Amino acid sequence: MYYFIVNAASRTGKAKKIWNQMEEYLKEKQIDYMAFQSKYAGHAKELAKEISNFSEPVLKLIVLGGDGTVNEVLNGIVNFDKIRLGYIPTGSGNDFGRGLSLPKDPLAALNRILSATEDYVMDIGQVTYGRRKRYFAISSGVGIDADVCKQALISKIKVFLNRLRLGKLTYLLLTIKALKSMPTTEAEIRFSDGTVKKIEKMIFVVGMNERTEGGGVPMAPKADDKDGLLSVCVVHGLSRKKAFFLLPFLVLGKHEGIKGFDIINCRNYSVKLKDAMVLHADGEYCGEVKEMTFSCVPAKLHILK
Repeated sequence: MYYFIVNAASRTGKAKKIWNQMEEYLKEKQIDYMAFQSKYAGHAKELAKEISNFSEPVLKLIVLGGDGTVNEVLNGIVNFDKIRLGYIPTGSGNDFGRGLSLPKDPLAALNRILSATEDYVMDIGQVTYGRRKRYFAISSGVGIDADVCKQALISKIKVFLNRLRLGKLTYLLLTIKALKSMPTTEAEIRFSDGTVKKIEKMIFVVGMNERTEGGGVPMAPKADDKDGLLSVCVVHGLSRKKAFFLLPFLVLGKHEGIKGFDIINCRNYSVKLKDAMVLHADGEYCGEVKEMTFSCVPAKLHILK
């Protein structure tokens, strides 16, 4: 039995058509399945909690949606040991699917899941802020990259570009817009090896579990979701003009070694800010915070791929 959580609203509603085609295929192949539709923000989390409490010793849970849907599902799972997660990317960014090298064609992704014989066991991340904790599969960060993610959730540009199948450009365009103001703050970052980094003009800091975020931007080109570490990208001390000039280097993954871009691998790290900034987890808005801790949770998630 396969259990599906379907976000038919992803990719500006085009996922509904994709799911209809998949249902026809599943019925044609006489595959046992149950489908649950995610109908509002937070619903996929509730559905994942409900499904992961089913009595089967192993549950094959398939997510059809975007990176935000995957994040909701991760945070709804109550027993990771018995969940085998499959993913069919139908969002605009699809960084989770990109990180796992999943097929872009939905039917090919489905067939890969149905034919999977071994699990891909991967790390996930966890961010703790105040009394709250949130898992993430791709990345979690604070600063301008999180602010861009927040804007993307409500952006009319995203809707327009999704209709043209250019949704991943949303984050690039919103980043260019955000660079016009580019707020910075003082920060103190404490890494798991005891290193303390004090920064006067922090633009953003992001913990990467996968290589890319924001629709394919390789923040941490060497990140590995099986190494038990987060790749932390810290961007700081750049003027607006220089940040704009260096943006293509970041987009192309050529920013390592450039002054103002630091990448550090670690198990966990904490961040203290002078001023509150926007925090995201897998592109989902978490609030505006001053203190938070990011951790890698090794070998937590079993993937059907």
